[in-house]
Amino acid sequence: MTITALTADVLVVGFGKGGKTAAHVLADAGKRVVLIERSENMYGGTCPNIGCVPTKMLVHYSGAKRLADDAQEYFTRSTAGVRALTAAFRAGNFEALDGKDTATVLTGTASFVDPHTVAVGEGDDRITVTAPTILVNTGSEPVLPAIPGLAASPHLVTSTELTKTSNLPERLVVLGGGYQGLEFAAIYRHFGTHVTVLEAADRLLPREDEDIAEAVAEILRGDGVTIVTGAKVTEVRDNGATSTVVYEKDGEPQSVEASAVLPATGRRAVTAGLRLDAAGVRTTPGGAIEVDEYLRTSQPHIYALGDVNGGEQFTYISLDDARIVLDQLLGRGKRTTTDRRAVPHTLFVTPPLATVGLTETQARAQGRNIKVAREKVADIIAMPRAYTVEETRGVMKFIVDADTDLILGAALLSIDAQEVINTVALAMRHNITATELRDAIYTHPSTTEAFNEVFDKVVSA
Repeated sequence: MTITALTADVLVVGFGKGGKTAAHVLADAGKRVVLIERSENMYGGTCPNIGCVPTKMLVHYSGAKRLADDAQEYFTRSTAGVRALTAAFRAGNFEALDGKDTATVLTGTASFVDPHTVAVGEGDDRITVTAPTILVNTGSEPVLPAIPGLAASPHLVTSTELTKTSNLPERLVVLGGGYQGLEFAAIYRHFGTHVTVLEAADRLLPREDEDIAEAVAEILRGDGVTIVTGAKVTEVRDNGATSTVVYEKDGEPQSVEASAVLPATGRRAVTAGLRLDAAGVRTTPGGAIEVDEYLRTSQPHIYALGDVNGGEQFTYISLDDARIVLDQLLGRGKRTTTDRRAVPHTLFVTPPLATVGLTETQARAQGRNIKVAREKVADIIAMPRAYTVEETRGVMKFIVDADTDLILGAALLSIDAQEVINTVALAMRHNITATELRDAIYTHPSTTEAFNEVFDKVVSA
């Protein structure tokens, strides 16, 4: 057997946001870079293939559906559009990196041979790559809960399958009321599917303030999503054309029929099969790679970026991971994960929920002296943007330090929230006060105009 042996300055395992960003910059800096991706369907990583891009495109398509549209026909056309875009992104990601003179993309399953060597493929196709610096960016994968009958159910679907299927399920049961579960619930309800969300906790979104979580639930219910909280799923039974999802609520057995069952109960780091033990790389009890604030593993020349290191599972966190590692490899080596402040998040229901910083509950638990500004979007006179696009549902809530006038946190359930939250986060990072945001000049009509009115509630108090 002949084994091809390559050497590189930097080896990147995984084509996610952090890995590909670092690979581009390092290759442009003249470093010899080899990037390994196990699947040709994942060039570019989760976001452009099965995550952010296809799901948000489905949000757009589902929101544009008209009553006169045939549900199945419209869904088929929508998913065809998604596949066309993701295919274009995938090809673009591959060509942009592999086309560089100093970069090579290899496709195959990677595993460590020793701390500086990774093998790709098997048999006559086996290649080894040796490098003094290695970046691991293999991402995360869905966790399948241990529910009797679920794994064997022919109606079990993953989030990946839901972004690729052309068949609109008649009845979708979502297990879990977190970000992923609620996004798919909203998407498929707008396409015309009957959707039921089963959440084990006593309410949705337990990390958010109760009033915000209830506002989200109210909107989803208003759109026709059935939400059952305090639901402990005990079994999934196959009935041929459908499955019966059995659950307990208040000690009583209940059930719901499903033509598709989506577990949305979390994700775990993809480290199985990497043979990290051969490299001397330590992992957490949950399987994520242990890193320090510089994203160095137990082997200082090996870095872990993105979901695989057990941090927040967002594409933009993976991007920032790349910045930290690049600062180590090409810069001053000062940037760390501790530099992150006021990192925003968005749940893409309709309208979206965007949050940053502390909730009211967290601020009070810390003993902060706070003021709370809360207003329903429909009642914000200074924000005609909501009326011009006919989306007045939702609420805006800000937590402000009563002593310093600094913004401690925000929850925006409103049109354009995914954009406006970035302005709030930037203000928080640069210590811009609530008064300054209230008194700033904004375009009209825009959603940021709401600051003029909502912040007045706390500044003038």
